[in-house]
Amino acid sequence: MSLLPNDLIINNGEGDEPICNHSNNRHFDDVLETHLSRRSALKGTLGVSIAALFGGASLTGCATAARTASGGSLIGFKTVAISDADTVQVPPGYSVQTLIPWGTPITGRMPAFDPLTNSGADQAQQIGTHHDGMHFFPIQGREPFQGSSTDGLLVLNHEYIEPRFMHASAVGQRLDRNALPALVNGRRPADECLKELNAHGVSVVRIRRERSGQWAVVADARNRRITGLTPATLSGPVRGSDFVKTAYSPDGTRALGTLNNCAHGVTPWNTYMMAEENWAGYFINHVAPGNRPREQARYGVRHAESRPATSRYGWELADSGAPEYRRFNLTATGASATQDFRNEANGFGWMVEFNPFDPNSTPVKRTALGRFAHEGVVFQPGVEGQPIVCYSGDDANNEYIYKFVSKGVYRKAAGLANGALLDEGTLYVARFNDDGSGEWLALVFGQGPLHSPLFSSQADVLVNTRTAADTLRATRMDRPEWGAIDPKSGQVYFTLTNNSARTTTDRANPRERSRWGHIIRWTEANNNPTATRFNWDIFILSGPQNDSQFAGKPLTVENMFNSPDGLWFDHDGRLWIQTDISESSQNTGDFAQFGNNQMLCADPRTNELRRFLVGPLGQEITGVITTPDGKSMFVNVQHPGATTTADDFAAGRLRGTWPNQGRYPRSATLVITKDDGGVIGT
Repeated sequence: MSLLPNDLIINNGEGDEPICNHSNNRHFDDVLETHLSRRSALKGTLGVSIAALFGGASLTGCATAARTASGGSLIGFKTVAISDADTVQVPPGYSVQTLIPWGTPITGRMPAFDPLTNSGADQAQQIGTHHDGMHFFPIQGREPFQGSSTDGLLVLNHEYIEPRFMHASAVGQRLDRNALPALVNGRRPADECLKELNAHGVSVVRIRRERSGQWAVVADARNRRITGLTPATLSGPVRGSDFVKTAYSPDGTRALGTLNNCAHGVTPWNTYMMAEENWAGYFINHVAPGNRPREQARYGVRHAESRPATSRYGWELADSGAPEYRRFNLTATGASATQDFRNEANGFGWMVEFNPFDPNSTPVKRTALGRFAHEGVVFQPGVEGQPIVCYSGDDANNEYIYKFVSKGVYRKAAGLANGALLDEGTLYVARFNDDGSGEWLALVFGQGPLHSPLFSSQADVLVNTRTAADTLRATRMDRPEWGAIDPKSGQVYFTLTNNSARTTTDRANPRERSRWGHIIRWTEANNNPTATRFNWDIFILSGPQNDSQFAGKPLTVENMFNSPDGLWFDHDGRLWIQTDISESSQNTGDFAQFGNNQMLCADPRTNELRRFLVGPLGQEITGVITTPDGKSMFVNVQHPGATTTADDFAAGRLRGTWPNQGRYPRSATLVITKDDGGVIGT
């Protein structure tokens, strides 16, 4: 029997990770302040001394890349103006097509989209919702960035859902973007839960450019949905450990589904990796806060004193009582972990790999890469005979940046390059020093303080990656998000989107609560990706004209932005920057000056920055990739119309209806082309 009253509307608020890092490790803002003090920063200003962070002389690799122009400008388009219109805006000379909105049928019975009548089973055969990280795989299936530019598999993540737009039962109810339709007899209809689980995950869809120049979905056996109910296997040090034994997988080798897939990664051997980001809130443990194991508490799994005491979407309340829904309740009920779901959450928080060209491939959760709120993963190019190196950010306030170096080496010529390289190696966490240097701290059981009684095994270190990083006194960061690697210099860039929890100020981030965010970059020692030391600087301090910095100058109305999130370098070295102003802040107060979320383009060699795209109302711009020839660009628009208030939804008034294809707004993919057939950005 439900502990919740009948007809309750569950609203667990925003799905972002709660602040769980209560360590006294140094915060990056403290590092920045000391770093600038050593450079005689001007108090209370963004003076000339702050510009030293943007390619200072002590950062040889960074300075060279920032100051040396190689040929002419890479950026040739006219800046797009700030906008708060419910439309997509791109520069003159460019065209936009809307492709694969949520609910597009791609497989099985190809059920037509209708949000009020589609079943949970229908959703498993349709494009999911809340499009995010994405990659275009040329149809040849041999190289991740080479091959056809007119035919391929588009693979994209679906981060989360907006339940009010998904169910007939929601019509007329007072629901904001986070709320669920009212419970029925204290329960949730199982088919609504099924529909929501199937709207998560990943879509694989073949697309082809037609003679008209428009892109279209192609029926193909490789079209596929991976959802919150798709079986996955566990690999690496955590596989088979007691931490992941459940009633679903008594031997600890499997996990059911993947959730909250944000950004992504593309391996050098042409497979796709989806990141499990804000997964902790999907679970509830009906115990007092102090009784949760650290692998739940340190990650923010909800507990008995949460209000309401349910998981984010209340799937554990499904009226069928089936185990695929009950598993979101982590409360111990059996004699051992193999008889209940107390360890279910430990199967989430990983990077998950699969082969998009094999529709029967089973996703693999690569546990050696650590467990946290993975925003995504970015790989250094594979070099024959050298280890594989990749980076990942933990997207939560005050969390860390990580690097993984494989034990084995890349052997493409011998056909030995595959996901097994990600099962053995060393996971590192970053420490940023005051003088602009940094070091990678190895998260290895038995080294330094990572031993008994704090940790029992490498599996323990990886399941509790955050705690291990705390122990090594890594540097707390302002929500590390996407990473990107400059194909020309090898430098690594990461977005730090914001940190509204921080109340202190410093000279490099002189904004209370760090509302605007910034982009950091570093060069590995000797330009060796496996090095354990690096030099860092700040690429951009985002913000308005009077509170920002790029290459020693404030941003202007032509390029100012905040909350950097998505990040990607194209083949020519243009850096594409996407923003994620939260729905609660968009077009209000100080955020109104920025308009809707946008995408900009930067040239790190000439220090140019221009706004390329502005999206419609209520959305986040996220996910970007081009075809190999650079002439078709794919960009995702996530959760358009999310700023519709609860009262307006109840009255049937929507604030934002883009792309105007049906009753409700729908996440979708943009295809951007240049009218003269040229390369995007030129």
